[in-house]
Amino acid sequence: MRAQRPARRTPATDALSQDTKSRILDAAELLFMEHGFEATSLRQLTAAAGVNLAAVNYHFGSKEELFQAVLTRRLDPMNQERIDLLARYEREAGSKPLTCEKILSAMLIPALRLSRDEKRGGKHFLRVLGRAYADPAPFIRNFLSAQYAEMIARFKEAFLKALPHLTKQELTWRLHFVMGALSYTLAGTDSLKLMLQVITNDQDNDELLLQRLAPFLAAGLKAPLGDAKKLELVSGD
Repeated sequence: MRAQRPARRTPATDALSQDTKSRILDAAELLFMEHGFEATSLRQLTAAAGVNLAAVNYHFGSKEELFQAVLTRRLDPMNQERIDLLARYEREAGSKPLTCEKILSAMLIPALRLSRDEKRGGKHFLRVLGRAYADPAPFIRNFLSAQYAEMIARFKEAFLKALPHLTKQELTWRLHFVMGALSYTLAGTDSLKLMLQVITNDQDNDELLLQRLAPFLAAGLKAPLGDAKKLELVSGD
């Protein structure tokens, strides 16, 4: 008995497969936004996407891999935009180091653009990202660290030139706080309501939120080093 040959792939079947994959990702993005990773079941996912479990397994393998795919399709383009914008600012500055505020602009503007672009997930994706930052699951934390590694390394290099009084270790901590504040601002419901008041479809209005957020972040980054001894946590009775 001859072995059955696999179905022949055609442009039509490829398009159908891509459509199924996109529907799963779109449904998963909304469900993860509403319920978080742990509380979202595969049954909910298949029902919302109108597919069977086999389709989810075929395209993603597991719920963990699906969650990573939801983040990757939005994070990769946004982080590349950040790197490209930083490179453009550096070319324009020539041999002069960029200011802390200019570097922050390169980090913030792509996130703000995404926040109002519904075709790229908009505020829904940013709420998913906010949930991911708060999630204690080790695989999520490890994934986000890896996903941001190239972008953070690139921006750290620029910040070290702009902030020569900081050690690499101190800058690492401060960038961690910057990313946390940015994620909260873009993912928090109250913050999004505020954003809607100051941001329209005009691209120039990115500056309106930057005027509020950037000075706060810049002040934290540029603050003088504290007394390490006073910051030590002493254990005892």
